[in-house]
Amino acid sequence: MTLMPAAASRPADFAHVRDLAAADMQRVDALIRQRLSSHVVLINQIADHIIASGGKRLRPMLHVLAAGAAGYTGEQQIKLAAVIEFIHTSTLLHDDVVDESDLRRGRKTANALWGNAASVLVGDFLYSRSFQLMVELDDMRIMRILADTTNTIAEGEVLQLLNIGNADVGEAAYLAVIERKTAVLFAAATELGGILGGLPETQVAALRRYGMELGYAFQIADDLLDYLSDAGTLGKNIGDDLAEGKPTLPLIYALEKANPEQAQSLRHAIEHGGLDSLDRIIASIRDSGALERTRDRALLHAQAAREALSALPASAYRDALATLTDYSVQRTF
Repeated sequence: MTLMPAAASRPADFAHVRDLAAADMQRVDALIRQRLSSHVVLINQIADHIIASGGKRLRPMLHVLAAGAAGYTGEQQIKLAAVIEFIHTSTLLHDDVVDESDLRRGRKTANALWGNAASVLVGDFLYSRSFQLMVELDDMRIMRILADTTNTIAEGEVLQLLNIGNADVGEAAYLAVIERKTAVLFAAATELGGILGGLPETQVAALRRYGMELGYAFQIADDLLDYLSDAGTLGKNIGDDLAEGKPTLPLIYALEKANPEQAQSLRHAIEHGGLDSLDRIIASIRDSGALERTRDRALLHAQAAREALSALPASAYRDALATLTDYSVQRTF
């Protein structure tokens, strides 16, 4: 099973998007490396590990593309993109500690290499570094959006923690978590591009709506991949969400359709974590049609994101943002 029909897949398109953003992203990467530098050796070691771990830098890329779609020709998008990446990376460091993860993007996590305390503290360093950059922009509206966004992300982390091991979490509660944990940062990234470009408020709102819907699509697709992929492609082990007791959408949908025996196994897996009878549980999820329902939900949000772009003037940057709606649900990692 794939996230999208093979005929709809255009893998070359993402390379085109990266090419369009490449000049700005090279400057963003250079600024990230410069601002990650510290007199504290351990911070530099963990920062180097994070940079070497790669990643698509999708969130800062979204920002520079949105700024381009808004017709912005200044320089502030570079600092803002770095701020967005610092916020995102700090949440990853904290997430891996909370989830006790030892693998991300196919590499050992920072907490697996240096311990939980170092990871949490370097995550705090990245948060504070992001606010130093933010202040340099000297724009209260931008600072308010980013401050509200980081606070909302923290709320999402706590909500997810409360949901772990709870087999009664429904679709609405799941969506509330991914909105706060994932979608709001996508939305801030694209909204800020519109603000930099001085777009009318209706178009700024459209860019925010695009980012929010794209964030939903991206995270739902990511949760689906947990049952379709493996460490060699996704960068984490299949069933990791299940092992951590996370009731993601495939599990929620599977519980709705499961027979009593399957429901008991699924509830036990969520409530107790672990990977006992993983093959049987994944088979139950697949037999229930939950994966197809999850894929369809991701596609629904991707389409809503694409439709939001109709409010913007035509440009290569708008086309690139549209391409990312396809990419969000076509990717295999």
